[in-house]
Amino acid sequence: MKLLAAFFCLILFSLSSSAQTSDEILATANNQNFTLKDLSPIARESFENLPQKISSLRTELLARQIADVLLNAEASARKITVEKLIAAEMKRRVPNPTEAEIKALFDANRAAFGSKTLAEVRPQILAYLRREPEQKALETYIASLKTKYKVVLPNDVNAANLKPTDVLTTINGKQITAQVFEEKAKPTLYETQMSVYELVRDSLEKTVYSALISTEAKSLGLESEDFVAREITNKMKDFSTEEREQLETNLEKRLFEKYNVKFLLKEPAPFVQNISTDDDPARGKANAPVTVVMFSDFQCPACAATHPVLQKVLAEYGDKIRFVVRDFPLTQIHNNSFKAAQAATAANAQGKFFEYIELLYKNQDSLDTASLKRFASEISLNRKQFDADLDGGKFSSEVKKDMQDGVSYGVNSTPTIFVNGVQVRELSARSFRNAIERALKK
Repeated sequence: MKLLAAFFCLILFSLSSSAQTSDEILATANNQNFTLKDLSPIARESFENLPQKISSLRTELLARQIADVLLNAEASARKITVEKLIAAEMKRRVPNPTEAEIKALFDANRAAFGSKTLAEVRPQILAYLRREPEQKALETYIASLKTKYKVVLPNDVNAANLKPTDVLTTINGKQITAQVFEEKAKPTLYETQMSVYELVRDSLEKTVYSALISTEAKSLGLESEDFVAREITNKMKDFSTEEREQLETNLEKRLFEKYNVKFLLKEPAPFVQNISTDDDPARGKANAPVTVVMFSDFQCPACAATHPVLQKVLAEYGDKIRFVVRDFPLTQIHNNSFKAAQAATAANAQGKFFEYIELLYKNQDSLDTASLKRFASEISLNRKQFDADLDGGKFSSEVKKDMQDGVSYGVNSTPTIFVNGVQVRELSARSFRNAIERALKK
């Protein structure tokens, strides 16, 4: 019980400590202090509003947990799955858009659809037009379930001095305690705290960096623009974004070291999760000191863009990295993603997962079943076995298991990448390296 109490105190402290005064020193450099007033307006406002944002989020997360219990209770009573329950209720409550509405949206966005016909994009348009009405209908339906299952809220989720055993709600006699709530809510709460921290840290670093460029340029008798040109622009050879970022990083590092920069802004303690690698496709030694897990959707453009960047960084660390791919198809917006995930798993069964997903990422506009089978032939898979596995849905449950695990880890978009159980928030080579370096130091 003492450990639980300590855990709760830690949570409450991390939330309350975010409220800082405008004159509190966040960084020092060259005998100069930097405070909240030196941040960009957006960063400053986000930092100041964090306590209120956390409070609202906690209320919302409790509402979500209540909705989950209600939907599961009703699904159990009807002896169907939650997915089928929601689908049936939405079909009953929300009429389909008219053909005229579908065509109007297609015509208005014809340039975005490219060469695709109305028939090809009709499922996506239909899903888009139904999304908002279904959300409203679901909220109304959940409200009716609250009455049916007698939801009671004896304690405020934002009340001070909550104990782990305090009951936040009862649903037909079933309780959600503060402890249960916190365990489920902490991934999202941490995500919110980190998003604000990173925004503030980024603004702070840019402010300090800019100040030191002026200081260094002045010491050399140069204008700031001329100093930057000398140290960055004039040193570029291929003029790529990556080259410029590396030169800027090197200059920033030199200036920070020379002028003894110290950041006093406290980072939220890393939220480390035990991310299961299950039996999913992997590269690298099982006992490597760093495990990188990527939840991916093979129809997701961001995943296709991130994949080569991540692979290039991982290659720099050799056998220190184990890389694992888990499935998280966003089926509501990518109609071929679930089938593509099954196809990739079928390729994995024949030992060619990574060769196969390279084709998926490069051909995201062609992930229909015929194309998925054609890709199998291109990498010389046993087509008879592959087709049987894909057509029979052999790996459907495997993909669903990954999706369920992802949700339990707070995954709600793709790609989501974890390094030794800590989510990497920014999808960039620099962030990947930083996350790996931190993991290697522990």
